Amino acid sequence: MDLLDTLTAKGLRGEVPTREEALAVLATTDDELLDVVAAAGKVRRRWFGRRVKLNYLVNLKSGLCPEDCSYCSQRLGSKAEILKYTWLKPDQAADAARAGVAGGAKRVCLVASGRGPTDRDIDRVTDTMAAIKDADPEVEICVCLGLLSDNQAERLKAAGADAYNHNLNTSEGTYGTITKTHTYADRVDTVQKAHGAGLSACSGLIAGMGESDEDLVDVVFALRELGSDSVPVNFLIPFEGTPLAKEWNLTPQRCLRILAMVRFVNPDTEVRIAGGREVHLRSMQPLGLHIANSIFLGDYLTSEGQAGQTDLDMIKDAGFEVEGAGEATLPRHRADVAEAAQAGHASGGCGSAASACGSGGGCGPCGGHAHGPAAPAGEASEASDDELRGDLVKVRRRGAGTELAPNA
Repeated sequence: MDLLDTLTAKGLRGEVPTREEALAVLATTDDELLDVVAAAGKVRRRWFGRRVKLNYLVNLKSGLCPEDCSYCSQRLGSKAEILKYTWLKPDQAADAARAGVAGGAKRVCLVASGRGPTDRDIDRVTDTMAAIKDADPEVEICVCLGLLSDNQAERLKAAGADAYNHNLNTSEGTYGTITKTHTYADRVDTVQKAHGAGLSACSGLIAGMGESDEDLVDVVFALRELGSDSVPVNFLIPFEGTPLAKEWNLTPQRCLRILAMVRFVNPDTEVRIAGGREVHLRSMQPLGLHIANSIFLGDYLTSEGQAGQTDLDMIKDAGFEVEGAGEATLPRHRADVAEAAQAGHASGGCGSAASACGSGGGCGPCGGHAHGPAAPAGEASEASDDELRGDLVKVRRRGAGTELAPNA
């Protein structure tokens, strides 16, 4: 296929496709799916070999968020039956992180629900990072606390944070349909603050909220322009008790096309399959590894993922290997750019308005494990409320914030 030949050639050179080419990837048929995966796989292997980076989530503060993000089980007014607790103590968070690192996680993601952190919250997270780094100085730490105020990113960087997550989630044109309590511009501002402070920026999207192909392409190109070092691709988990509870718009084939489009637009960037992997890719998860080079290990924020050992077995069986602590994730030329940005910040050369890389509250992936088929892409589900519940989403009841061991 001429399209895939063109995209592969561009990706191998680290070049970005046109918007029209990106849209064409989403428009490919199921008959062409394996060709799409193979083409994206060539690009993935060019820049990342067969390595898979493992990330592990620790939910520092769960539920009771004042923001109204329609997709989130922790949102204002959510009736989802999730765990709700205030800040974990540093030793509790460090114990949770230790479970993920023992399972092979290279990066620990510290997430807290809320609009954004107070200065006291920054102190709490600083103490938590110190406890985690004391146990394992080499572990990467990414922080996700919502909208940042001036100088908070600098404080996190000085305390040892490596990255900051703040997802754009969807296109600027449709952002107002999923959230009213903050704006798309607020999210961009936080990404810029994080990057300006010398933090690696982790910023991604959520697919399956009823968006168009154009919306998906818009947000992926926006992330590219912001310079995000890692792009988490979340697939909506329609939690009962949230406004998007009946939005079952994804199939495994649709998810793979979305991942491929993200890879072609970001050939040399870490692409992570995040929340919703088990729900929507299901038995086709191993094909996703041929496109993305990063996943979360075990459970998510408010719902359970598949067992950590199952993730490790899947990686091995698919012919991939877990990325080691001493291995660089990004290609050398991308790492050089990141190091130059950090050096510029240290010498006063980067302000908060610098070109960005790196979400409101609860912006880490809320997804988890579910059972039951999704409706075909573009078709609304006609299932009754009872059928929708049917244990489709397995709410997290173990790990951080519980008395049960984590699934890592």
